[in-house]
Amino acid sequence: MQYLVSVIDDKSNPGSTDRQPAISAFNERLITEGHWVFAGGLADTDAATVVDNRGEQPVFSDGPFVESKEYLAGLWVWEAPDLDVALKLAAEASKVCDRKIEVRPFR
Repeated sequence: MQYLVSVIDDKSNPGSTDRQPAISAFNERLITEGHWVFAGGLADTDAATVVDNRGEQPVFSDGPFVESKEYLAGLWVWEAPDLDVALKLAAEASKVCDRKIEVRPFR
């Protein structure tokens, strides 16, 4: 089963910025154990553009699709045999990157 693992940061109380070495080591472990599918960090929400082409013409809007103090800072896609394994890894990921984590299975 694959899981989308969202890294959630908080503009009013951001996580530590010195976590990259620990995150890299965690990523290496994910790769070694066969959980790694994909990962990436995202630019700040100020760099976002929302595209809505449900009408006659596409509409392009600057900024995130929703204004919030919390935002998606990055993501992983993991392969795990079940939700329990994904949640155990997510607890470790939260500690490693000093941010909240959301885990959602793909359908």
